[in-house]
Amino acid sequence: MTGAARPAVLARRNPVAKLVAALIFSVALLATLDPLTPAIALAVEVAVIPLFGLRYRTVARRMLPVLISAAGLLVTLLLFAAERSGTVLLAAGPLLLTTGVLITALGLALRLLAVALPGVLVFATTDPTDLADALIQNAKAPPRFAIGALAAFRMVPMLSAEWQLLTMARRARGVDPGRNPLRRLRLFAATGFGLLVLAIRRGTRLATAMDARGFDSEVARTSARRQRFGVADVGLVVGAAAVAALSLATGLAAAAG
Repeated sequence: MTGAARPAVLARRNPVAKLVAALIFSVALLATLDPLTPAIALAVEVAVIPLFGLRYRTVARRMLPVLISAAGLLVTLLLFAAERSGTVLLAAGPLLLTTGVLITALGLALRLLAVALPGVLVFATTDPTDLADALIQNAKAPPRFAIGALAAFRMVPMLSAEWQLLTMARRARGVDPGRNPLRRLRLFAATGFGLLVLAIRRGTRLATAMDARGFDSEVARTSARRQRFGVADVGLVVGAAAVAALSLATGLAAAAG
């Protein structure tokens, strides 16, 4: 018999260590507006994707909403930015593209991607139960908060299925927007509101059930899974801090030069 394959080297790190490393990256990227700092950070994040045991195609699929948002942000700033400083690169009627606008737009779009990617890597390679246990054992988080977060993570996949059920139910009643964009938008808002109501009702029932089972008591609880925070986990946090500092220093040096 062959043993089960071990997770990739970064995927098996402590959930709290991965979460702290992702937060360090995010905080560092919010300290500057130049495009070089997030570009360096994004290049490092893309390079370590195989160390998390993920395929680039899988990560790209998970990042698709963020990629669309970044592209929309880039186009919006290029077209409607109020300040048009720097050298003129393109002047075509009402469209005026300058170096200042391009640098600002690229900086914000790259920053959005660089901030979102670490979170995708962390939660794609972390079991929610392990995360809750690690928050309680290593971060000393209140058990009620950690277990509540675990319940929320477990319920997220249900939202997609419920959205499909609501859409199918509306179609069965003959509610079809056709190709009218206003009707599509109105139907989207109505479906989203219905999904929000269902989520609130389920959350209320879950909170009541958890309190009934003693999750709100002061009795000390034990964890079934032991989460160790070892030298490799410290190395991950220190490495993330070092790369973030190097990216920030490089971007500041380039801006000053």
